Amino acid sequence: MIHHTEQLLVRSRSGPVCGPSDFPQPNAGIDAAGTGGADRTEELDALRAIDQRTRAARSFQAVTHPHPLTENLMDYADFQFLAFEHRDNGVLVITINRPEVMNATNARLHWELTRIWGVIQDDERTKVALITGAGERAFSAGGDLDWVNQMVGHPGNVGKVMKEAADIVYNMLACEKVIISAINGVAVGAGLAVAILADISIMAETARITDGHVKLGVGAGDHAAIVWPLLCGMAKAKYYLLTADFIDGKEAERIGLVSLTVPAAELMERALKVADKLAAGSQQAIRFTKMSLNNWMQVARPIFDQSLALEMLCFLGEDAPHGVAAVREKRAPVFPSAMR
Repeated sequence: MIHHTEQLLVRSRSGPVCGPSDFPQPNAGIDAAGTGGADRTEELDALRAIDQRTRAARSFQAVTHPHPLTENLMDYADFQFLAFEHRDNGVLVITINRPEVMNATNARLHWELTRIWGVIQDDERTKVALITGAGERAFSAGGDLDWVNQMVGHPGNVGKVMKEAADIVYNMLACEKVIISAINGVAVGAGLAVAILADISIMAETARITDGHVKLGVGAGDHAAIVWPLLCGMAKAKYYLLTADFIDGKEAERIGLVSLTVPAAELMERALKVADKLAAGSQQAIRFTKMSLNNWMQVARPIFDQSLALEMLCFLGEDAPHGVAAVREKRAPVFPSAMR
């Protein structure tokens, strides 16, 4: 079992990333007499033989992801807190599997949420990924407080989590296969990032979500700045991110933060119906459409990078210890910055 990022053996996809210079140019192979000859025919035959899907995926990743997804030697069996069901039609059901703590993220699960998208990308069996939480209470109820507390005042831990938080976002954007979230209960923290960054998000009416960063005394940095204003508009994004108020399924759909909301009893049936429909569709057309739309979020990369850095800076500040203590003690926080 692999337990640390540095122990994970990865190998890059074979061959260099393709760029404009890799393609035969319009006049390549034309001789002085203006005829193409055998050289031109060979070039065209070679171009047709290229795997267009792989070239497009590599080019997309080279432009949109600073560390393109690599082909993993990691396998589904190596994941400790994610469970998998491979369906015959190419739908992969992923379950965040820590029900005893409402699927809260610890260090291992947080790291696994950075790696799973590369495994899916390299899995030829999988066409669509559907992720949900184990049990009926939670999709993922934020970070384990003991783990979060290890970040407070510790720059080394902050730096590691900062990289992983960025990897979750950018690896989900770079995965060309459609990701669907079935939000079955409370979603906070890294779990909320996965739920909202999914290409299609389907939420139970009774489920509740919040970006609770400000209640901890840290800025909202793990995904919200890159996508919330696009989904629900700046006014609603600011209101809910600044207040950390909870949002139920009906309100989340009303403001456009999620794709659909359904009664809790119908959630998985509806999510699987959507997944089955996408698995039966033109994979190239669907994936290229996703990649094109994701460029709206790629434009916001500098905004996200700054928000993440500022969040991590807050973990080294004076308010974060008080915020974590207040959550642990289930009381309202008293922040030093509010007392001056």
